[in-house]
Amino acid sequence: MSAVPPSPVWHPFTQHRLDPVFKGILRTEGAYLIDEDGRAVLDAISSWWVITHGHRHPTIMDAIRKATESFDQIIFAEYTHAAAEELAQGVIEIAPAGLSHVFFSDSGSTSVEVALKMALGFFHNRGVPRARIVVMEHSYHGDTVGTMSAGARGVFNAAYEPLLFAVETIPFPAPGREQDTLDALDRACRGGDVAALLVEPLVLGAGGMKTYSAHLLAEFRRITSRWNVLLIADEVMTGWGRTGTHFACEQAGIMPDILCTSKGLTGGALPLAATLCQPAIFEAHLSTDRSRTFFHSSSYTANPIACAAGLANLAVWRNEPVRDRVTRLANMHAERLVHFRSDPRFLNVRQIGTVAALDLDVRSTGYLSEVGPSLRTFFRRRDLLIRPLGNVIYLMPPYCVTAAELDRAYEAIAEAADFVGTPGR
Repeated sequence: MSAVPPSPVWHPFTQHRLDPVFKGILRTEGAYLIDEDGRAVLDAISSWWVITHGHRHPTIMDAIRKATESFDQIIFAEYTHAAAEELAQGVIEIAPAGLSHVFFSDSGSTSVEVALKMALGFFHNRGVPRARIVVMEHSYHGDTVGTMSAGARGVFNAAYEPLLFAVETIPFPAPGREQDTLDALDRACRGGDVAALLVEPLVLGAGGMKTYSAHLLAEFRRITSRWNVLLIADEVMTGWGRTGTHFACEQAGIMPDILCTSKGLTGGALPLAATLCQPAIFEAHLSTDRSRTFFHSSSYTANPIACAAGLANLAVWRNEPVRDRVTRLANMHAERLVHFRSDPRFLNVRQIGTVAALDLDVRSTGYLSEVGPSLRTFFRRRDLLIRPLGNVIYLMPPYCVTAAELDRAYEAIAEAADFVGTPGR
């Protein structure tokens, strides 16, 4: 029998020397990925946080099929279409009140790039010399050059340092150190050259699922408003029910100047992103002077088929008990985390909405912790898609997950601690 030739595919966030073989997925259904061996793998992280209602939700799939009968891609710089118009209006209606315009793009990273350019363009077009961006320690906003610049410096972007622009970083508001963060933000904004504060509201995703209170987010809004600094909310991961509300900003009762959304915008079915902004930001680019145009685009901006999926996602939220499912999932997490809070093998057991996380107590921590690959292998052998951030284990399943399925995941987490050992104790 001849050997299988190596694949030409280069996978994301993958060291191919250590992970040379990838199992094929034949189809998806509900909370599961069905692999080439016919094994049903529980998707406990929503395929990188994108699948909200479950894989291949019939309403969304039907909308995609119907859209393909009339559309493929059309140039959005020259024309518009009903799906984009209706989706923009629908997202504005459920977003924090006051956001008035929607710029479509293709991914979470590009939605944040758009937000940064909107912020700088806002001050540039008004003749105000503000160009500095403030971000939070441990944050992650994407892998394009602008979003890498705005994210934490480290293993993710060390090789690309020559490309990155400087930002001001405030400390993460660790318990007992919250005032330090607020003071640092106030000092930075007081200088008068800050254009925007960019934050992931309530929970930092790839930075380790670190959580902070809605009160602090409200204080960020108060401080930025005091110094006329724009607040950009990166809700790419936190939106669409993940934190328990439609958008995380709702829990702080704030309106950001700019809001970024993607992932759950189409229920995870197709890539699409949107950057929402307040009227003043749009109006700063509105002029008979063509040099004040907002110069950003993508070949696939507002793809009609993706927008149709987004509209169907809105229909699911409107016509099905999605909020009840979110509440139920949050409650199921809370019940199962009780045991782990008293388990000395785990630290910092935490939850926000449908996101649960806990740190395995080991000597080597961080994204490159050697326990990370061991944990992934352990979970994979149990037909679970759980992809730890080093020693940080988290669950973020689709809202259709059952109690029995969630039990499988938590039981495996408890077993995994013994499998890899806990030398940090």
